[in-house]
Amino acid sequence: MYTLEICAVGLNNALIAQQHGAHRIELCENLESGGLTPSFGTLKMAAEKLNIPVHVLIRPRRGNYIYDRTEREIMLHDIELVRQLGFAGVVIGALKLDGTLDSETIEALKDAAGEMSVTFHRAIDVCTLPEAAIETLIRLGINRLLTSGGATKAMNGAAQIAKWQARYGAYINIMAGRGITSSNILDIMNITSIFEIHSSAKITLRSYEHTYHLKNEKSNEWWQFAVDDAEVKRMRLMLDELAFQPKLPFA
Repeated sequence: MYTLEICAVGLNNALIAQQHGAHRIELCENLESGGLTPSFGTLKMAAEKLNIPVHVLIRPRRGNYIYDRTEREIMLHDIELVRQLGFAGVVIGALKLDGTLDSETIEALKDAAGEMSVTFHRAIDVCTLPEAAIETLIRLGINRLLTSGGATKAMNGAAQIAKWQARYGAYINIMAGRGITSSNILDIMNITSIFEIHSSAKITLRSYEHTYHLKNEKSNEWWQFAVDDAEVKRMRLMLDELAFQPKLPFA
């Protein structure tokens, strides 16, 4: 009934998320830049080793979501590779210079995805006309919308997510993401009435001990995000318990 999607950086973190209760993986790299498309090696091994649905992030660079012709071609080729490897879905997003939806690019990426599930990512949260964009995404047959409700964190945008769920939830899956942890997941579910949660469940690993010749310099570059297995377990348990709570009839 409820779905916990974990945004995992690389294969090792995806395997951790799978082992500890994720229903689905969003696979990416470079999460510190908001997430980028994984390498071919990562994709090939992930297709072999993961046995829960995996949606691959299609994003060729950090920065805005305004893509030129070359970047669009890169994304089309990446989607073709992901489809050939047999993944369940892709995660996409593209905007125009004025901040409105780049429907032409989205339609091309959707067509390239074929039968794969397609999620429109948090580009919706910086879109200048989000409702118009959502209605276009529905018309194009996009399966899912990942959003923080236009806020920096999903908890802050929960009221907006609830409005979109009430208005559009019958036509597109609304999935909340950004800053969701075991401390607020139930509050967000209660406020929004959504069924899908996206979380990185991340911790920061620092590796100063591996700087070797820079042993006396604690560089900010020597760190990485990793999935916290205990946090995945906690959130999965909460959703499982929520699913089995009795639903009271309306008064």
